[in-house]
Amino acid sequence: MRAPTERTATQTLVVLICTHNRRALLEKALASLDAAHRPTAWRVCVRVMANACTDDTLDWLAGRDNGLPLSFDHEPRPGKSHALNRALDGLHADAVAFVDDDHRVDPGYLQAVCAAFDRDRAADLLCGRILPDWDGSEPAWVHDAGRYRVYPLPVPRFELGDDGGPVTPGRAVPGGGNLAVRGPWLARVGGFSVELGPQGHNLGGAEDIDWVLRALALGAQLHYAPDMVQFHYVDGARLKTGYVVRKAFARSSSTARVEGTRPAPYMLRKTLGYFGSVLASWSAARRRHYLVRLAASLGELHGALKNR
Repeated sequence: MRAPTERTATQTLVVLICTHNRRALLEKALASLDAAHRPTAWRVCVRVMANACTDDTLDWLAGRDNGLPLSFDHEPRPGKSHALNRALDGLHADAVAFVDDDHRVDPGYLQAVCAAFDRDRAADLLCGRILPDWDGSEPAWVHDAGRYRVYPLPVPRFELGDDGGPVTPGRAVPGGGNLAVRGPWLARVGGFSVELGPQGHNLGGAEDIDWVLRALALGAQLHYAPDMVQFHYVDGARLKTGYVVRKAFARSSSTARVEGTRPAPYMLRKTLGYFGSVLASWSAARRRHYLVRLAASLGELHGALKNR
């Protein structure tokens, strides 16, 4: 006979991870999920979609025999959106939580997702914190909050404070790195745009923001759950000026595409202003700052021209 205080799991949460040739990072992400505290009244399982993997990811997954219940499949077409759409096709769950393969979750993550859905009945989508997983090896300038700070950094960060609740329109649009969705909304919103999003490890993106915006346009209610915490792996190779500049360009271009931005005279004025500031920069901090600003303004212009 069951103990009187034990509750039978009545709802299912599927944690979805798409991965491409990053078996070592995937292993860390799964280990953090296995170590996370289990919620009551919810059954948790993991779905991994390997995207065009040529490393040992599939063999490693096939030999994995412990931890949370796990299923996996392979999508040969390069592109994260292809992998997401294949994973979600025919998936039945009360809720789906998205975790990137280069994230690790906080020990209370699973409980936080399920508790928020239980508590906030009006919430159709949940977003939580994404924090850089700093280890002390990163260059000092990434922590600079002064006049010449570099933003946005190529390490995702999303945080709306300590208070949870509805996210009002215009306040923030989360990406898919720490997003949870009630099952019925997956079919209602439809698939992720295959024109957006990364292919392999390139700098593409915004397929997740596009999906969230479509959900909100259909009437979905987005709530912020501050206890939903994930930590993003910090790749030292991305903390170099060249990479930060390329990422700023790609991110701004994708954002302009999603937001439907059109070319405007201010874009050229802003670009020329940043170009002049780069030429007039004598310190490394000032030069780095304006190079990233210049790249972001060029990316915005690039995306706007594509929207024509």
